[in-house]
Amino acid sequence: MSKVFEEIESREGDVTKYRRHGNGRGFVASTAKVDPTTFLDSTAYVEPGAQIAGRCWVGAGSWIDRDAVLSPGVFVGANVHVGAGAVIGVGAEVGSHCRVGANAKIGAGAHITRDSTIAANAVIPSGRGATRVPDHITRAA
Repeated sequence: MSKVFEEIESREGDVTKYRRHGNGRGFVASTAKVDPTTFLDSTAYVEPGAQIAGRCWVGAGSWIDRDAVLSPGVFVGANVHVGAGAVIGVGAEVGSHCRVGANAKIGAGAHITRDSTIAANAVIPSGRGATRVPDHITRAA
């Protein structure tokens, strides 16, 4: 991790300090934890309190919100928003342009197709053997 901090001010006037991640140069808030084996694209953000385990991949323009947790081996595509407090299980894949609601739980090995929206507080079961799309997932037209 870089020891040089960059400060970014929100529209509300809050200032958050970010450092650049060593693997991909993405922005990591000073109180977030990102494993060094995780790739974090240079335009991705990890907000305060978030935790990203090892061997994850976070794509361009993605935003991991406050207190979200990504388990080992998670793939997050480009332009994805993982909501505050959301938990994504081991080896799950979240396609590009998805929105994962606050406090949602995505099971291990689940595959969320691109352009999907997961509702806040939703629980998506493990991807092993499940082929039906749950009712609380919507897809863009």
